[in-house]
Amino acid sequence: MATLDDDDIAAATVGDLRPYAAGVVLEEYNPAWPVWYAEEEAAIRAALGDVALRIEHTGSTSVPGLAAKAVIDILLLVLDAAAEVAYLSALEAAGYELRIRQPDWYQHRCFVRRVDSGARWNVNLHVLSPESGGPEMERILAFRDWLRTHEDDRAYYERTKRELAQREWKFVQHYANAKSGVIEEILGRALFG
Repeated sequence: MATLDDDDIAAATVGDLRPYAAGVVLEEYNPAWPVWYAEEEAAIRAALGDVALRIEHTGSTSVPGLAAKAVIDILLLVLDAAAEVAYLSALEAAGYELRIRQPDWYQHRCFVRRVDSGARWNVNLHVLSPESGGPEMERILAFRDWLRTHEDDRAYYERTKRELAQREWKFVQHYANAKSGVIEEILGRALFG
């Protein structure tokens, strides 16, 4: 849950940096989202085999009842995210495009699939490693699991997202950055009670 400025966004982007042309559109929770995730998980497992140490549905589409952008966020754990040779070509062959490379932030990589490029739905596939990204992975999963079981914080987070979705953002990362204070507040409760 890194906060990035425009220079960080440009440095991490693979390929052309494209401003976010559309506003943030939140949809009511869609019961199809877990089905979409399951299909993506199967495709990733088929592409990577044992290279995929762990695959998790994360982000707002993984929380029943939570309004979200219709983008399936997936967390993929591999032995070493920096060793792209172990997974890059297999994910590309499965239709994923590497868009973000952040060696200074847990060796994070992000692959995407987009409807406007022929995908059936939008996907962000985040790649981390147990050694470098383990703590961040645990934070992501703790946040997801807390929202799944705490209706008050789920509603609070949704209100925040709806307020922020009314604004215009140059990059979608700016929208993500704007949510970070509320995420950290909720995460504090999730991790420390």
